[in-house]
Amino acid sequence: MTRKLVDVAAGVLLRPDGSYLLGQRGPDTVYAGYWEFPGGKVEPGEKPAQALCRELDEELGIRVTHLRPWLRREHLYEHAHVRLHFFEVCAWEGALDDKVHSALDWVEPSSATREPMLPANGPILKALRLPRVMGITDAARLGVDAQLEALDRALDAGLRLVQVREQALDAGARDRFAREVLARTRARGGLVVVNGDIELAQAIGADGVHLPARRLMALSERPAFQWVGASCHDRAELEHAAALTLDYALLGPVLATDSHPGAASLGWSGFSALTEGLPMPVLALGGLSPAVMETARDARAHGIAGIRGIWG
Repeated sequence: MTRKLVDVAAGVLLRPDGSYLLGQRGPDTVYAGYWEFPGGKVEPGEKPAQALCRELDEELGIRVTHLRPWLRREHLYEHAHVRLHFFEVCAWEGALDDKVHSALDWVEPSSATREPMLPANGPILKALRLPRVMGITDAARLGVDAQLEALDRALDAGLRLVQVREQALDAGARDRFAREVLARTRARGGLVVVNGDIELAQAIGADGVHLPARRLMALSERPAFQWVGASCHDRAELEHAAALTLDYALLGPVLATDSHPGAASLGWSGFSALTEGLPMPVLALGGLSPAVMETARDARAHGIAGIRGIWG
């Protein structure tokens, strides 16, 4: 049966502490009692961003002053084929005055979500648990001890996502180093993914695996980890990552880097163009540090990943 395609704009209202707003659908609606992100149908002649601003004014009595395009996902419900345009709503005017939901609730990304949730929202909730900054280890250059000291400093400063990328270390040293990174990061409540080495990731009980682009393009199904991401350099690689239902991608280089002098960079406009309409979060990579976070997120990035910019 062919279902009508319906475009819907949804807003992830964010507080500075990272908590987001959910609304419980009213008793006289489809999926009554289910929790959702506020928003609504895109009307003829509207762009999704315009529709969201209108809906948030009508539903919650707020006027959006800053929003960012984020993810786009599709879901087949019994009644419709829905294409959801998700935006991060970063700033608004007015106090919340809900007119359509049975309840509203602010939810911490790390806490249990509200149940039942609309089926299309599960991947969005997981994406909101993905930290905004990834540190990529560089022990072969810094030295193992110096890297672990830099890791401790970054974890103390709030880093919660680490990629172990140490192909230059021999197998034994890489195993010992990865286990130490995992122990220190887990102690702070963070996540660790291992670059390329699925067997090592399994052996140490890492949270996931990070796929180099060549490994990504050779796969036809997602590896069996809680978190799986990939390095990408073009739209074809990003779309393959999406087809495998990966949880995130890295895309770069956005700016010039010391490690690859003279290499062509995307720039922020290039990054934004390549990531339009993707269903999973993309972190920007290449010559970046947390100082450019707002610029990155305005260009559609979920956050940033880095080596020198994270460890100093």
